[in-house]
Amino acid sequence: MNKIAIFASGSGSNAENIVKYFNKHQKDVDFLFLTNNSKAFVNERAHKLGIDIINFTKEEFTKTSKIVNILQEFDCDLIVLAGFLWLIPDNLVSTYKNKIINIHPALLPKYGGKGMYGAKIHEAVYNNKESETGITIHYVDSNYDEGKIISQISVGIDKNDTPANIEAKIHELEYLHYPMVIEELLSEEN
Repeated sequence: MNKIAIFASGSGSNAENIVKYFNKHQKDVDFLFLTNNSKAFVNERAHKLGIDIINFTKEEFTKTSKIVNILQEFDCDLIVLAGFLWLIPDNLVSTYKNKIINIHPALLPKYGGKGMYGAKIHEAVYNNKESETGITIHYVDSNYDEGKIISQISVGIDKNDTPANIEAKIHELEYLHYPMVIEELLSEEN
């Protein structure tokens, strides 16, 4: 059985989508959710899905080995960031080298780095009159959005698109492609 830990800071829609994908395809996967936000909707999603969720503080994440210990006890195969906004600390990156992946709602290296997330990205893409945008799935290293790229999928931007339309297009790509890339990475390991 593969074990996936999903980190989320917000609503957890990508986390829920990943779980539903693997359930639908009858893959033998066990999930654990982790969040840095006790008020985030991902907590409700975890409860609804019957998945354990662990809430943690900034200090626990950056200054202790608590999270590494939890992941090792869970026997984690892959860490998936799904809207998780904190930089991953070195102890986690080194313990799970090439086992942590992230999805970014733009075609990196454009629109990446600290502070570039969510609606900010779509507004920047819109304001810069880009003709396309997309998603980047990449390994995580000790810097924001600089890890080795696993996959990029692009989508065109129409002249009538708004930042909200662009965001909707990105969510569609995320929901379709992120679970499939995760599945592919797990099958490469086995």
